[in-house]
Amino acid sequence: MLKHIVLWKMKEGVEGRTRRESALKFKQMLEALPAHIPEILELEVGLPFEEGDTVSDISLYSSFKDAAALKAYQEHPEHLKVIAYAKTVIAERRVSDYVVN
Repeated sequence: MLKHIVLWKMKEGVEGRTRRESALKFKQMLEALPAHIPEILELEVGLPFEEGDTVSDISLYSSFKDAAALKAYQEHPEHLKVIAYAKTVIAERRVSDYVVN
């Protein structure tokens, strides 16, 4: 099984939204993906309960059968729509993909 973890920092003021408001919209978009992409085994999106310089604005935990399933997810048209939005609101992104035996 492959785990896919992503942490984001949002830009302030995009489309007149606060970072938190942009994160909420982004969260909703991400949470809609499992209904469209069968390769997603698990998907959890979280917003922080506190703020700080080292705190991410939004976190994604997801799992996939293997690297091929992750690639199918990343190339899926519904995921690409989410990425298009992300490119407008994301200031920073960190990713960690790892295999669990």
